[in-house]
Amino acid sequence: MKKIIVTAILSASLMTGTGLAKESKNPFGLVYDGAIRENIAGKVNIRPVSYKLHGLNIAANIYTPAGYDPSKKYPAIVIAHPNGGVKEQVAGLYAQRLAEKGYITLVADAAYQGASGGEPRHTDKPAYREEDIHGMADYISQYPGADVRRLGVLGICGGGGYTVKAAQSDKRFKAVAALSMFNSGRVRRNGYADSQLETIQERLKKASDARAREAATGEASLTGKMDFSDEAIAKLPYDLYREGAVYYGRTHAHPNSTFEYTESSLMNLFTWDATDQIELINQPLLMIAGEKADSLYMSKDAFEKATGTKDKELFLIPNATHIQTYYVPEYVDAAVNKLVKFFGEKL
Repeated sequence: MKKIIVTAILSASLMTGTGLAKESKNPFGLVYDGAIRENIAGKVNIRPVSYKLHGLNIAANIYTPAGYDPSKKYPAIVIAHPNGGVKEQVAGLYAQRLAEKGYITLVADAAYQGASGGEPRHTDKPAYREEDIHGMADYISQYPGADVRRLGVLGICGGGGYTVKAAQSDKRFKAVAALSMFNSGRVRRNGYADSQLETIQERLKKASDARAREAATGEASLTGKMDFSDEAIAKLPYDLYREGAVYYGRTHAHPNSTFEYTESSLMNLFTWDATDQIELINQPLLMIAGEKADSLYMSKDAFEKATGTKDKELFLIPNATHIQTYYVPEYVDAAVNKLVKFFGEKL
């Protein structure tokens, strides 16, 4: 087992006096509003499950619709969580809301992250995240009642970028959707809003050095640790980062969720892009984003480059920012209603 050492960008301060990370009191660990607290016959239920993917144990939750009968067939959707997120946060919220509309839904913690297996912890390599999505398709295709002919995929934030990439080759997915898409490769390489173009080679050198240390010592360096104090949050330069710090560090904090990732992962992230070969997507494609999201440029870029399908739509939620699509009721309602219409027509 490899050890992990922390090379923090910022230091965390998880103090109850500042209203920061709290342990979920939900029996399933869910931290979103309206989450299932008990399984009641005839209603939407949640079932924690686990399965193997390339020898690693994957922790997941299956949501089944009201009146679920395993002898019947239901459309199914797999959902990929954001970078640093876990299945109990926004991905779980959308899984539950779609189950309420009659879908079997599956959300899983990425390998090396959350409650899933894999060492070193917090590895964030794009190929692994893509394989997570293929693995979810493997699992749900065998689940009682799931109709493989009506299988869709939804990715949120970083999970949206990985979903767009995975769907290029995985034609089991008959319809593809992304919410507030975040192109992890572009951001790690170019900086957010392409603000770090001048330091690409310098940062690549640091990532290469981190991998060399990892190979020599067995210790994996982490980067991306956050300070969730009011002062530190106020200094963050973008809405996504400021609002994300509040969401992940305070209002929807979960003990398995973290902004940290192995510094050596940057070697893989710098050479990856969600839009490479995006023209291979020939399935119906829906991209949803907040009208006021400072991440909107990534959804627009992917949408324009997705020339392999004519059945595509970029749907903007009025007045919403990126993180607000995770939890603000009116924006979640708008996204869910659009997803239900989309999957209802395409599946």
